[in-house]
Amino acid sequence: MSDSLQGAFRALADPTRRDILLHLSSRDMTIAEVADHFSITRAAVRKHLTILEEGRLITVRAEGRERINHLEPVGLKPVADWVGYFDRFWDDRLLELQRAVKDHERTKDD
Repeated sequence: MSDSLQGAFRALADPTRRDILLHLSSRDMTIAEVADHFSITRAAVRKHLTILEEGRLITVRAEGRERINHLEPVGLKPVADWVGYFDRFWDDRLLELQRAVKDHERTKDD
């Protein structure tokens, strides 16, 4: 498993971080703005944001004294690709099952 996929899964493992991503999907936010949505300290929010940044799911830019957090949807691509593999896997298995059922019905009718 690639480092980018590992980092993304680590970041997505926590429900607070997933909620942060949902908030950032509507607009860029400062640490304080993100913290306003949660009943945890700014320091805890900062740690969550650091993990999201390490997982390449957000980028952070400085604007004066503020740090602006921005969702990076492209960071989710490795996760989507990994999950997509299993979508295809199950699609193939279900198609095989459908064929087997049809073959069984055909032989039963003969």
